[in-house]
Amino acid sequence: MKAIVLTGLRQLELREVPKPTIENDTDVLLRIERVGVCGSDVHYYETGRVGDQVVEYPFIIGHECSATVRGVGRSVRRVKVGEPVVVDPAAPCGRCEQCKMGRENTCSALRFLGTPGQGGGCLCEYLVMPEECCLPTEGRISLEQAALCEPLSIGVYAVKRAAMPGNASVGILGSGPIGLSVLAAAKAEKAGGFYVTDKIDARLEAARAGGAKRIGNPDRDDIVGEIVGSGGRHGLDVVFECCGQQDALDQAVEILRPGGKLVLVGIPREERVSFVCDKIRRKEIDLFNIRRQNGCVQLAMDLIAGGRVEVDYMITHRFEFERTKEAFDLVAGYGDGVIKAMIEL
Repeated sequence: MKAIVLTGLRQLELREVPKPTIENDTDVLLRIERVGVCGSDVHYYETGRVGDQVVEYPFIIGHECSATVRGVGRSVRRVKVGEPVVVDPAAPCGRCEQCKMGRENTCSALRFLGTPGQGGGCLCEYLVMPEECCLPTEGRISLEQAALCEPLSIGVYAVKRAAMPGNASVGILGSGPIGLSVLAAAKAEKAGGFYVTDKIDARLEAARAGGAKRIGNPDRDDIVGEIVGSGGRHGLDVVFECCGQQDALDQAVEILRPGGKLVLVGIPREERVSFVCDKIRRKEIDLFNIRRQNGCVQLAMDLIAGGRVEVDYMITHRFEFERTKEAFDLVAGYGDGVIKAMIEL
């Protein structure tokens, strides 16, 4: 089969690789249909690592995908051959202490698509996944929407973890695909006003289209002044940091009210980030880290199918499989107003 293989920093090649086969009774053979380019994929593309997860070349990346079932193991009952599915990229063991605590996203033996040391990615024609990771669309959503369920599920999980009241005032720092997914999920939960920031104007306009009442570019706007000002306003209830930048983390602390919640969703490229301890202590800020989506893919599917969220506008660029490197270069360089690049097999 054909696959897009990462062979070095910023090097992607179209290669012939062995086609996977069904080995276990609960295996499902999938024909990949659409693959979304994620920021973490770009981290591997540009730096060869995310934290301590280091690529050993050659390696197939990619984890946001939709597929069609082409074969099933003897015990599979959830899906049928010919059925389109959303692929949940996380396959927890179900046996470790974390899984038993309901924390499958921090499973000690987790296998996640396109992650060094865990599993190869989905930028290939065929893939074998456990039955539990294959969620039938039942014709309720398109193949492109199905591929967007993975990033949307991170937004759903982040909003779920924040446990905010329906009228909460919300800040979202970074309006790429994950920030927009948080916006969609928070809007579905009927949060209050949204203030969304980004340094790319095209993404700010996308946030406005997605329901943000206020937008701001920190390179030219006084974000802190606009939100807190000098009139006795206390700041926002919840801030989702979705870009993994130190200056955004600092700004989040400034615009949160005392007792507010800071939800860390973005993945910093740096090994360490920092906070002014005096500020987060005096404000008694709660910090929440988000690790992927923890079982929220079905919830994301239901939100799209039920018309409670709109995600189609996030796809700004489409590429044929053979042009995958162009897609990665575009996303890496934030070119042409790109938000989500979608690969079509």
